[in-house]
Amino acid sequence: MADQNSNGSGNPERYDIIVVGAGPAGQSAALYAGRSRIPTLVLERGIPGGQLWNTAEVEDYPGFEHIMGPDLAERMQKHAEKFGATFETAEAESISVDGDDRVVRTADGREFRAAAVIVTAGGEARKLDVPGEDELAGKGVSYCAVCDGAFFQDADIAVVGGGDSAVEEGTFLTRYGKRVHVIHRRSEYRAQPILIEQMRATGKVEEVLDTVVEEIHGTDGRVSHLTLRNVESGERSELRVQAVFPFVGFTPHSDVFDPEVAARIEVDESGHIVTDQAMRTGVPGIFAAGDVRSQFVRQITNAVGDATTAALAANAYVEQLKHARSKQAPAQGRGREAA
Repeated sequence: MADQNSNGSGNPERYDIIVVGAGPAGQSAALYAGRSRIPTLVLERGIPGGQLWNTAEVEDYPGFEHIMGPDLAERMQKHAEKFGATFETAEAESISVDGDDRVVRTADGREFRAAAVIVTAGGEARKLDVPGEDELAGKGVSYCAVCDGAFFQDADIAVVGGGDSAVEEGTFLTRYGKRVHVIHRRSEYRAQPILIEQMRATGKVEEVLDTVVEEIHGTDGRVSHLTLRNVESGERSELRVQAVFPFVGFTPHSDVFDPEVAARIEVDESGHIVTDQAMRTGVPGIFAAGDVRSQFVRQITNAVGDATTAALAANAYVEQLKHARSKQAPAQGRGREAA
């Protein structure tokens, strides 16, 4: 059982596994850790479900031809709770190491300790920060072409960005859209030349270069058009589209470690945590899964799969630690008796 000491008295709460973040990866890790019958805590700063709450409809999760993102989030949480996982609303501020303990301190001053921590804090797509973007999120503004492209069959679609992701996703969206307008603030793309060639070969892309989006407009609660500005001439124009996909970067929430731990955990050039095939980081007892982890794609399905691996690997780590402690205890006892 977890040690439910009151944090108000300064005593930490203890679990075997702490999961930081309750998106699909975190909830899946909690499910598998709970099924292992070991005390598991999930810390989530917002509503459990993560980016699912920004996804109106999900059609690419096996077993569900169609389900609303928030509905899937609630089902995942209930499933994890059924097997004993505890959910707490708290923002993890730092993860540190104290002997065999992995210590999670939260923004509200609480402290939680466990043998293992699974970081599934996710991240977020960088926004354009223009009027209309937040209001129309999920109503024509999307940050995932694979997730939402099929909803815009024969539509005029805008893609914003000039890196690999923007060009690749723009190419992907030509499968659905009548026309895909790729808007980039510079005159040349940062994407690999072969990806640009593949995009142009579709014959369905209009390139709008040296241009930025100034505002996203909606009609009847759906995206209707964009206000654009040419950065060279300053000229403004309007572009009628039914969807806009910003791909201007993704920021992982990988800055949760204290400096000593952070120095031992490898991240890639974009800040994602690098792990081995068992989701282990460079610090024993700390694992990572989901969007915060360096990987090829960011989908619900692979977040769930990676989290399953992380939970089982964390459980094995906890059991090994308990076994090592049990072997040490009798030896220490014999030593005292001999003395």
